[in-house]
Amino acid sequence: MGSQGLRLVLACCLLLAFACGPALGRVPRGPQEVQEQAGTKEPPLDHAERDEENHEKYSPRQGEEAPASRCFRCCDPGSPVYQAIPMPQINITILKGEKGDRGDRGLQGKYGKTGSAGARGHVGPKGQKGSMGAPGDRCKNHYAAFSVGRKKPLHSNDYYQTVIFDTEFVNLYGHFNMFTGKFYCYVPGIYFFSLNVHTWNQKETYLHIMKNGEEVVILYAQVSDRSIMQSQSLMLELRDQDEVWVRLFKGERENAIFSDEFDTYITFSGYLVKHALEP
Repeated sequence: MGSQGLRLVLACCLLLAFACGPALGRVPRGPQEVQEQAGTKEPPLDHAERDEENHEKYSPRQGEEAPASRCFRCCDPGSPVYQAIPMPQINITILKGEKGDRGDRGLQGKYGKTGSAGARGHVGPKGQKGSMGAPGDRCKNHYAAFSVGRKKPLHSNDYYQTVIFDTEFVNLYGHFNMFTGKFYCYVPGIYFFSLNVHTWNQKETYLHIMKNGEEVVILYAQVSDRSIMQSQSLMLELRDQDEVWVRLFKGERENAIFSDEFDTYITFSGYLVKHALEP
């Protein structure tokens, strides 16, 4: 026999096996078994009873574990609870795209409450020197001053005498009149005045500093065998056109002041201390 014969034999065997298999699988039942099956045949069940029977049939008994490969319905009691499978975590940073364009400026919010004052900061560096400013108004200064002297002696008479001075040391703006012997106020304010004389031996010295015809202060020296220098000073508040001078008292007693042509023994001075308009 060749290869073709072997192939025919194998094909016949396979056909025989497929044909005889179902017949051989049927097992003949005995008469008693058939009778029992016929005698115990129950009437058909309704839908509810069939569900309950199936539930008891397929549900695991108490104390038994359900096989792992067995199927369950979601409505069956005692169905196993499966653990939830966690969702996979995705790293968002790897999905970050490129930076977008800047958006429009939003509306301004409400102003917040004023905070407390902070601590004093450090002293900053010295700044640069600024530019020179515009020139200011010219300062209005007020001046008045005089200083005069007398080189001739003077004796008293039966009347009062104004002491006339013949030497001019300072006479600012000519406010002291050398002919009348009086100082005329043209700049109102506070003035300082000083009078110095030399007494005469065995004679009394009696003079007054006058203001507008009134005696203000006296310069006096008693009779003495020795001549001395005597002085008097004061401050006066003068108004415009006020007058100040020195007057020798009349001759009830022998009254005189000494001087000579070689030296100046008698002086009278005054100057403005503060203008009336200054604060």
